[in-house]
Amino acid sequence: MVQKAERVSASQNRGRKPVGNVTRGTTNPNRMRRVDRWLTGPQAWRLRAAADPLVVDLGYGATPATAVELFDRLRAARPDVRVVGIEIEPERVRAAKALERPGLTFQAGGFELPVPGRPVLVRAFNVLRQYEEADVAGIWRLVQDRLSPGGLFVDGTCDEIGRRVTWIALDAERPLSLSMSVRFGSFGLPSDIAERLPKALIQRNVPGEPVHRLMQAMDRAWLESAPLASFGSRQRWQAMCKALRDGGWPVQDGPSRWRLGELTVDWEAVAPN
Repeated sequence: MVQKAERVSASQNRGRKPVGNVTRGTTNPNRMRRVDRWLTGPQAWRLRAAADPLVVDLGYGATPATAVELFDRLRAARPDVRVVGIEIEPERVRAAKALERPGLTFQAGGFELPVPGRPVLVRAFNVLRQYEEADVAGIWRLVQDRLSPGGLFVDGTCDEIGRRVTWIALDAERPLSLSMSVRFGSFGLPSDIAERLPKALIQRNVPGEPVHRLMQAMDRAWLESAPLASFGSRQRWQAMCKALRDGGWPVQDGPSRWRLGELTVDWEAVAPN
């Protein structure tokens, strides 16, 4: 049962009950493959360098498929990784217990992250979008306070089968970046991804806000790269990313990530006014 939305803040008593609300729990296998590819790519160093390779999949949903996939994918970067799937709905946890194995466990909880130790990675996808924008900063702080040194919190949103995906990455102190990843052929204009922006940004896609300027710049660069369409969307996307970087946008990474339909920019470039 989906819980009626309640306000969530960093001041909630963590000792009494899990912090958060029961969400719809919609999930599908392979839905998180794009963000997992980023965690095992540019961010894999965090897991390899961690003294304790503890990872949390926060709010994995009605079925634990994406938590199992995360565990399997991260083992390629760190064979001794420990993944804990956390859900606020106890029945979802009970259903997931049958899939536990060495290194993969499930337990009830919320944003307070009731795990021993400090996780190096926390992935929360399609969770914060069901809260109010005013609650985001408090929720971020709750999770950030639990991260290990060098740890990363990923707050993301995607469509039902993972064709359009966005996420904000935060360390223990501040937001670091906004990433977007798309399946070629799943959009008309790059700004179509705006409907899947994380909660902190989705209502900010309006004139005058930095994220709106980014969406407009992406569309312009995409349209100006139309002559490359005959070579495929991959070449056109890479040209768009290069044009954004050349135009002064703080684009991270390079062609090896762009060719995957991925684009990451510094948080300062899109932070709400």
